Amino acid sequence: MCDCIIFAGAELNVSNFDVGSVNDKFVICADKGVLHAHELGIEPDLIVGDFDSLGYKPDNECEIISFKPEKDDTDLMIAIKEAIKRGKKQIMIYGALGGRLDHTIGNIQALAYAVENCASASLISDSDIAAIYAPGEYEISNKQGFSLSLFSYSENVCGINLSGVKYPLENGCITNSFPIGVSNEITGETAKISFEKGLLLVVMSRL
Repeated sequence: MCDCIIFAGAELNVSNFDVGSVNDKFVICADKGVLHAHELGIEPDLIVGDFDSLGYKPDNECEIISFKPEKDDTDLMIAIKEAIKRGKKQIMIYGALGGRLDHTIGNIQALAYAVENCASASLISDSDIAAIYAPGEYEISNKQGFSLSLFSYSENVCGINLSGVKYPLENGCITNSFPIGVSNEITGETAKISFEKGLLLVVMSRL
């Protein structure tokens, strides 16, 4: 169950956002992500960033943590670190896909940081959903009109079992140098994924 929502500064179609999904969630805005919250009528619990993209320091009544632009962490990484520090374990991130490629890659790396620190995080947009998983067993719900792609985020991911899809796999191994897992299809209500070693990047993309 998601316990934290982060708004980042990339494009977000607020007309498709379910404001009710924010209820009882800890809301963090990373820099320009505060504009998405304002447009949705959501008051964040925390705002973080250097505010170079926003262009000014927000004056919300919530907690605000500001940083100098010359820093090691991206604004989204700061937001994820703050979420984890505050005990949040399942984080949904909006406004972090569809912008600059370098930012997108950095945002995916931030997912790996969450996993390595005993949390889970997903990047969500109208056209894509991305998450990184540690070894274990998972069920991925079928989302009509979306493909399912699996990538090895670590050097390799081994012991993969994949069922409920057009192209199943049993005790397989994929590497980070060959994209064999691109554009599979979930055939039932859910796909079942289990694996024993590595970090698995799971991407669902609108067809």
